Amino acid sequence: MIGRLNHVAIAVRDIATASEVYRKTLGVDVSPPEALEEHGVTVVFITLPNTKIELLEPLGGESPIARFLEKNPDGGIHHICYEVDDIAASRDRLVNSGARVLGSGEPKIGAHGKPVLFLHPKDFNGTLIELEQA
Repeated sequence: MIGRLNHVAIAVRDIATASEVYRKTLGVDVSPPEALEEHGVTVVFITLPNTKIELLEPLGGESPIARFLEKNPDGGIHHICYEVDDIAASRDRLVNSGARVLGSGEPKIGAHGKPVLFLHPKDFNGTLIELEQA
């Protein structure tokens, strides 16, 4: 059902500082920051040959990333994102298998302009899973 790994998301307190660390220390190109108000985050992407790294900074105090950083003050891996061919069919299959979809269960448009949804981490060994329409 799942396709390739699309990205690994890392929560950070300061996206400019974190971007500079990736640029200078690892020698990668970092995209310009993009505010995603519907998701409560500012994101940048680092494109690697086989996947991407997404850095997430909270956009306001009610952001899910702000809550994550309260529990993990140094930041850390927030979620992993897999591609799926049909997000609605994948959601329905997962729900029928007992997995929980976060929020309303309806996909939202994500940072790549494609439908996404998130699966409850308690159903996946403590890992928040994002599914993105390929």
